[in-house]
Amino acid sequence: MPGVAQLRRSVGRADLRAVAEVRAALRALLGHWGEPGSVEVAELLTSELVTNALVHTEDGAVVTATVAPARLRVEVRDFTAASVEPPGEPAADESTHGRGLLLVQGLADTWGVRAHDLGKAVWFELGRGRA
Repeated sequence: MPGVAQLRRSVGRADLRAVAEVRAALRALLGHWGEPGSVEVAELLTSELVTNALVHTEDGAVVTATVAPARLRVEVRDFTAASVEPPGEPAADESTHGRGLLLVQGLADTWGVRAHDLGKAVWFELGRGRA
């Protein structure tokens, strides 16, 4: 398909340094894609999904980002049977835990979870005009 580019990265179990590496690779892939702020939103949401996969699962993950002229789709697939809980209200304390999927829900045009035989993929999409 013309105008489509893809990034695919494997990240190791509990390797939180990989979050910054995936962000940098996504930034390079997107270049000047979208309206001002679109790349930053994409980086933030990707960071949240990768961090969740590395912190809440027993194995690594695979990150796939597909960018077309009008749309970006990022998918983070893990290989653990645990399910994703729908986002709820985070704890009232000062903790930063529990806010990632709320950010995805609030900032992505659409998002979801797709079950696999082993594990799941959590994904989001952004339209090019989204800031």
